[in-house]
Amino acid sequence: MSTLGDFIYLVAINVFVLKLTGSAAAVAGLWIIGPIASIFTKFWSGSMIDRLNLRRIMIGTDIIRAAIVAIIPFFSSIWPIYVCLFFLSISKAFFEPAAVTYITNIVPEKGRKQFNSFRSLITSSAFLIGPAISGALLLVTTVHLSIWINAVSFVVSAIMVYLLPNVNNDADQTVNKLDLKLLKSDWKEVFKFTQRNLFVVKVYFIAQFFMIVALGMDAQEVVFTQKVLNLSEAEYGLLISLTGVGSILGAATVSFVAKKLSIRMLISSGYFMLSVGYLIYAFSFSFWSVAFGFIVLGFFNSFSGTGFMTFYQNNVPVKMMGRISSIYGIFQSVFQIIFILLIGFTGDIIPVRYSIIAASILLLLLSIWQIKLALMPSKSEYFNEESELRSTS
Repeated sequence: MSTLGDFIYLVAINVFVLKLTGSAAAVAGLWIIGPIASIFTKFWSGSMIDRLNLRRIMIGTDIIRAAIVAIIPFFSSIWPIYVCLFFLSISKAFFEPAAVTYITNIVPEKGRKQFNSFRSLITSSAFLIGPAISGALLLVTTVHLSIWINAVSFVVSAIMVYLLPNVNNDADQTVNKLDLKLLKSDWKEVFKFTQRNLFVVKVYFIAQFFMIVALGMDAQEVVFTQKVLNLSEAEYGLLISLTGVGSILGAATVSFVAKKLSIRMLISSGYFMLSVGYLIYAFSFSFWSVAFGFIVLGFFNSFSGTGFMTFYQNNVPVKMMGRISSIYGIFQSVFQIIFILLIGFTGDIIPVRYSIIAASILLLLLSIWQIKLALMPSKSEYFNEESELRSTS
C-alpha cells in the first residue's frame, strides 16, 4: 500500500515543486535531500532499531510520514517543503532497516527467496500503476490530491502492520542511554562483523555501488533521451511505461521460477543483464533501441534484487541487521550524492553520451566482479538457502 502511494506521490511532488518554483534546480534538490538526511540519521538510527520493538518502529514512522506528507500541500514556498522532505527521509531511514529486519525475522529462511520475488512483483506493479494513477489524477483534479493519497496510504500501511505479529517482544521499549559510548561500541561491533565476513561485505558493497552508478545514470535520463536522442516527452513517458511492463514481466517470471533458480543464478544473471541493458541504452540512437534497453533493465531488475536481498538476509545476523544496514547506508548515501553530482557536472563539460557510456562500462565491470564472487566454488556455503546463518558462527 505505501509503495503504491510512494509512486503516486513521486510524480506529484515533482510537479508540485516545479509549479511552485518554476525551477529545475529546485526539483533536482529533491534527489539530494534523502541521502543528506540519511547521513545525519543512519550513524545512530541502527542502534535504536536493533534495541526497539520493530513493529512499533514501523507503525510509528508510517504515522509520522502520513502527517508530514499531509501538510506539504499547504506550503507556498520551497524551504518548508524541503524541511518536510528532510524529516520524511529521516522517518524512512528508520522504517526501511526495521522493515528488512522484521521480514527476515518473520519469513523462514527457506521461504525468503519466494517472498522477495513476490515483493519485487508488488513493487514493480506499483512502479507502473502509481505514476499512471498520478497522471490521471493530475488531468481531473489538483496535484494536492495525489500527495494526500500517499498520506492515506501510510495510515493504511500502519493499520496493516498493527495486524501483524510481534517478532521481538523481548525488545526494550525505550533506549535508556543512547550516548557516544554506546554508538562507539556499536560501530566497533559492525567493524568486527565486517572483518569476519569480508566476502559478504564485498558482495554487499558491489551491489550497492552498482545501484549508485545506475541511479546517477537515471538522474540524467531525461537529458539523454530528450537532448541526445531528441525524443519527445510523450516518447519518454512511453519508455518509462515499457520499463514498468518489463519489471512486472521479470518479477512475475522470478515469482514463478524462484524455487528452480539458485541465489547464485539470480545474482549472476541479474547484474550481468542489467549492465547489458544499460550498455544498450548508452549506445542507442533511436527510440526502439533505447526502448529495448529499458525493457531489459526492467525485466532483470527483479532477478538481481531478489538474489541479493535473499543473500543479505541469509548472511547477516538478525540481531545486528539494523546497525549494519544503517551504518553501511551512510557510505552508500555519501557516494550517491557524489555520483549524482559527478555525472551531472561532467555532463556540462563533456557530451552526456560519453559520461553515460563510461558509467555503463563501469556497471559491466562491476557485474563481472559480482559474478566472479558469486561463482567462487570455495564460497558456495554463503549461497546455501537452507543453512544456518554463517555470520553467527
